[in-house]
This record gives sequence, C-alpha cells and structure tokens, in this order.
Amino acid sequence: MHVSHFHRPKVSAIHHGLKGADCGLYIKVDLLMAVKPKKPLQFKGPFIGKDELGAYTAHRDPASRWPSVVLHANEFSVSIYDKYPKSTVHTLLLPRSPLSRSHPFDAFEDAEFLAAVKTATAELKRRAAAELRRRYGCYSEQEKLRESVLNGEVEWDPEVPLPSGRDWEKELLVGVHAKPSMNDLHVHVLSRDMMGPRMLKSKHYLSFNTPFLVDIVDFPLAEDDPRRESAYRREYLKRDLRCWRCKENFGSNFHALKKHLEMEFEAWKKE
Repeated sequence: MHVSHFHRPKVSAIHHGLKGADCGLYIKVDLLMAVKPKKPLQFKGPFIGKDELGAYTAHRDPASRWPSVVLHANEFSVSIYDKYPKSTVHTLLLPRSPLSRSHPFDAFEDAEFLAAVKTATAELKRRAAAELRRRYGCYSEQEKLRESVLNGEVEWDPEVPLPSGRDWEKELLVGVHAKPSMNDLHVHVLSRDMMGPRMLKSKHYLSFNTPFLVDIVDFPLAEDDPRRESAYRREYLKRDLRCWRCKENFGSNFHALKKHLEMEFEAWKKE
C-alpha cells in the first residue's frame, strides 16, 4: 500500500509480540486505520458570477463567515439577505442539495425535496414577516392596538392572547424565477413594496410582478403549464409596468413608476 501522502504509523512487532504473518496482518490493519481520510472541506470554490450563491451552502458554518448576511442555517438550507435587494426586505432560501444545481422546474419534480423546500420556505416567511413588523409595525393602523399593549399604553389581561395585528406574511412574495439569474436554486421571499436599493430596471420589477415569478405553492407544475415555455418567459419581461398596489399602468416609463411607488410605499406601511 502506497501511503506517502499520509502519516505513516509507528508499528513495533516486537512490542506487540507479533512475528511473521501475524506481524504483516497487524501492520495492514494499523495502516488502514492510519490512512483513513479526513472529512473533506465543504467550501471548495471558486464561487463567482452565477455560481456565487454556492459559497453559502458549501460552507460548514456560513453564519460565522457572513454574520450580517446569513439569517439562519441548518443541514438542509441556508437563508440569507439578498445581496441585490429589490424590496426593503428581500431574502433567499438556498437548499443544500445536489438538486440545487438543477433548474427549479426540474428539481421540484422530486416530491421529497419539494416538501422540504416548502417547509424551509415557510420558516423563512415567518422570519421575513417578523422583520417587516419590526420595521413598519409602528406605522401600521392594523398594529396600533398590539403596539399599545406591548408599550404598556393599554391594559391587557395576561390570560388573553395578544392582538394578532397585521398579517405580515400576506405582504410577502414567495417564489422562483422561471429563468433564474443564478446557477444555484434559490427561493425569493421578499416584501411587496419593490423599494429596494437595487430595483433599477424595468425587468427587475417585471420579474417579481408577473408570472415570471412562480409561487412555490404552485409546484410541481403541470407538464403543459405555460410558464415552462421560454416564449412565455420572455413575454413576461416585456409587459407594461403596472403598480402592484393600485394597478395603474405606466407603460414602459420606469422612472414614473418609481416615483409612484414611493407614494404607494408610504400608504402601504400605514395600512
């Protein structure tokens, strides 16, 4: 056995009282124990360009490596803040699976994998909703009573559950793009406001406000689902720009839409 790249064990046949064939057997056993390879590092790289997201799922402990980016990590998935947020709260779920290198339409044909992704996405929705409440609860009409109780401004029977307040999970968009921009499967969980600092182009807006974003609950897709067709995918990104809230049509005028969204954002926070 050639073991030049491993630590050679120190074996003394005399010390163990072995000789001849017994000695050779002992050495073989000891060698096999000594050359057992260590668990390979998961972080292999390079993770650049469209492979950038793989760094988070390959790293053993991404939260320690990127503490300001990683929301949660476990054996199945990693949840992060999107590096290029299109809304004020924009997160991604990154499954740790070989299937994550497949197109989501194909990966989600695996029932067990899809079920696990849906479970992890539901947890990320709860985290994103909590962040929305933390940021905007003080502005929301639906949160007033709850906020008053928490602030001690209103007496409340401790035996009675707190007022539920606004359902912030309903203010989230959840899904995958029909044509993902990155090679690793990622599920978007983001607020509806479209006011993120990287909302810079019409196609950014349309990719989250047309069927180009496929809701995770719609999977597995039927074989004849039009969202599978590349022609439909291209058409979605050529549609008129419509306000997600009031449905006003801005045609192709992205600048006008952006100005309008600023007003809608303030009104949305106050609901």
